[in-house]
Amino acid sequence: MEQEKVIQIRDLKVYYKQYRKNIFGKKRRHQVLKGVSIDVFEGEILGLAGESGCGKSTLAKAIVGMNKDIEGEINLKYSDTQMVFQDPYSSLNPSKKIGWLLEEPLRVDKERKWTPKERKEKVLEIMKAIGLPKEMLERYPSQLSGGQRQRVSIGVALMRSPKVIIADEPVSALDVTIQAQILQLLQQLNRDLGITILFISHDLRVIYQICNHVAIMKHGEIKEYGIPYEVYRNPQNDYTKELLTAAGIK
Repeated sequence: MEQEKVIQIRDLKVYYKQYRKNIFGKKRRHQVLKGVSIDVFEGEILGLAGESGCGKSTLAKAIVGMNKDIEGEINLKYSDTQMVFQDPYSSLNPSKKIGWLLEEPLRVDKERKWTPKERKEKVLEIMKAIGLPKEMLERYPSQLSGGQRQRVSIGVALMRSPKVIIADEPVSALDVTIQAQILQLLQQLNRDLGITILFISHDLRVIYQICNHVAIMKHGEIKEYGIPYEVYRNPQNDYTKELLTAAGIK
């Protein structure tokens, strides 16, 4: 039976809101994505790879509605897609304790009224899922390690039980040992909770390790797509070959 698509993107063009003047003095939009079409299947981890500035994060932000200047189609099976960002320290309010940060998505939930008791219970459930002791609920982000902060960031994304998570370079700021722990956590969430993950990374080795499919992006376009083993073993696009060579894989 064919897997259902949780994200369908067709001929997506995304523009920066900043405008540049052309030689005639008229302002024009700066195009970042140039007709991207891709599917994300239910229950998979899809890796999106490419060099910095190729449009990976732009695509992610367009999916969750953070980029508004777009053309083309973005069809989502679920409306509760959540983002996990590269730098957890900048995405977590440093003046709030971890318990407050985790409860916040439930306080602002427009679909359900959560009682204080329900919020506390959900926080403890998520703390267990992300592998952090409840004692950390009284700490501030600055009192946690980088890996612990990233776990909290993932926990915030999990609070309203999303079916899809977009992880934008979630381990690139962490050392190798902590990277492995966060990757293991993402795989566990995918396996145990059935959460679909769009995993954005410039690290082809990490993508090979955890992803079911990989899409290679360059200059706002998808250059190659397939199962990592097949793409890495027999790349069809010259840019993919360059990336693999630079990573020491080919």
